Amino acid sequence: MSTDTMVAEEVMAGPVPAPRKKKMTLVVMSGDFDKLFGAFIIATGGAAMGMEVTMFFTFWGLRALKKPVRTGKTLFGRMVGMMYGGDITKADPSKFSFGGMGRWMFNKMMANNNVAKLIELRDMAVALGVGLYPCQMSMDVMEIPQHSFIDGVKPAVGVGFMLAEAEESAIQYFI
Repeated sequence: MSTDTMVAEEVMAGPVPAPRKKKMTLVVMSGDFDKLFGAFIIATGGAAMGMEVTMFFTFWGLRALKKPVRTGKTLFGRMVGMMYGGDITKADPSKFSFGGMGRWMFNKMMANNNVAKLIELRDMAVALGVGLYPCQMSMDVMEIPQHSFIDGVKPAVGVGFMLAEAEESAIQYFI
């Protein structure tokens, strides 16, 4: 094969993309029980398979990282902290909440089927080395200080960090 033929074939095929890392990035915007459950199942599954996993928590998803403390400095911040207060154990299902009964019902059904609790999945993610990163802008808007998060949460980052992680990742999710 001539050099001209090889060059022509390379031009037609286009550049070869760089291989992506064995890495996964999840953006967690929801604080709903079922969506957090799905996010932590995917994250712990990936980490157990040897993937580097980054979870970026923004707005309502920050609930997954909080200790059971109220937050907020201003009137509006305290109102948001009170209305949405609580930690991961206060997350209701996105459907069939029934004023907290849905959460109780799902927890019972999961226990009857030997399924880990949501808080246990989050703790497993920490133990497996999943990077749990809160969104600094969401923290500022919702008046949630870094010290109100559980141990194992990384320092707050911005969207640029999340985009850089996602760009290197073979898998990205938005939940």
